[in-house]
Amino acid sequence: MSQDNAGKPKRGLKRPIEVVRAELLKDPETKKIAEAVSMKLEDYVELVLKYAQDKDKEAEVAVISDEELRRNGFNPLSAEEAANILIKGMKGELPGSPPDFEASKFTQDKASTAGKPSLTAPPPAGATPIGPQDPAARQELMDQLKKGGSGGNRP
Repeated sequence: MSQDNAGKPKRGLKRPIEVVRAELLKDPETKKIAEAVSMKLEDYVELVLKYAQDKDKEAEVAVISDEELRRNGFNPLSAEEAANILIKGMKGELPGSPPDFEASKFTQDKASTAGKPSLTAPPPAGATPIGPQDPAARQELMDQLKKGGSGGNRP
């Protein structure tokens, strides 16, 4: 028994593990993720539960040479293949990743923004600009703002 966690309560699941396990096994997203990481669903769920039961548990990382991977029956990725996977993940093209927002069907209706101010659109034709157009008056206001003045007639 480890002395590290002795006397320290584990921070983990608030619901019974059997209930969480059943939900994970039924969840289609969990199935997609297990397939994406090339694990059997049951093994993946047990791994998830292992970390869910102990929030203080650190993830285990193993660095293995390409030769050792080949000896164990795995084909290591090239740097280009790994980069392509990262790019696909950022685009939302991997199983279990968020949807690609650029491919969204959302379009902004021009009519819904009519008459509303915009930070990016130019002012409509015929609109009168707010504030002084005289360069000297404009500079005076800018100077007052820099000094912290209100620009009004207050003492």
